[in-house]
Amino acid sequence: MKRNGFILLGIALLLGVALYQNSDKGILSWFTGASERKSASISATALEKSGLKPGGEAPAFSLTALDGKTYQVGGKREKPLLVNFWASWCDPCKDEAPDLVKLADKYKSNLDVYSVNVTMYDKLSKAKDFVKTYKMTFPVLLDEKETAYRKYNGVAFPTNVLIDRNGMIQDVIIGLISADELDRKLAKLVNL
Repeated sequence: MKRNGFILLGIALLLGVALYQNSDKGILSWFTGASERKSASISATALEKSGLKPGGEAPAFSLTALDGKTYQVGGKREKPLLVNFWASWCDPCKDEAPDLVKLADKYKSNLDVYSVNVTMYDKLSKAKDFVKTYKMTFPVLLDEKETAYRKYNGVAFPTNVLIDRNGMIQDVIIGLISADELDRKLAKLVNL
């Protein structure tokens, strides 16, 4: 009986040492989730898997939007572009939507925003409800066959791709970032 207790104590000690050595800021950050580097590496890993690279040419696609018009991405354009890939069931997309709407309105004279619902992984009725709930006024494109999302090697929702006037990718944001950080990135994009 005592022997089993010593074995369990040894396992607990080894587990504690392993957790401490593998956490950025010690054992406390593992329990509280306070590791900033950890979330950055998850994003870096997702970006690496996507294969998108800032400085590369934005893959071209055209999709029909909820307004019935066809929108194109790729090549030179009058304004820089934010392409936002999302799905209605995605909680981070719900968190991001109000900020995206405000920022799209703030930059509307200097920036195009195309919100791409990856409808293959969603339901059209849910996407329409999402657009109505968050009062999205920018074009909402429907990627019904996942063609655009595949071209951008999508790995997670939301994914935001910032494209300059020359059709070059300037930034790729996989996952949720703060409204202030997105605002800074958009300000930089429109001033290129």
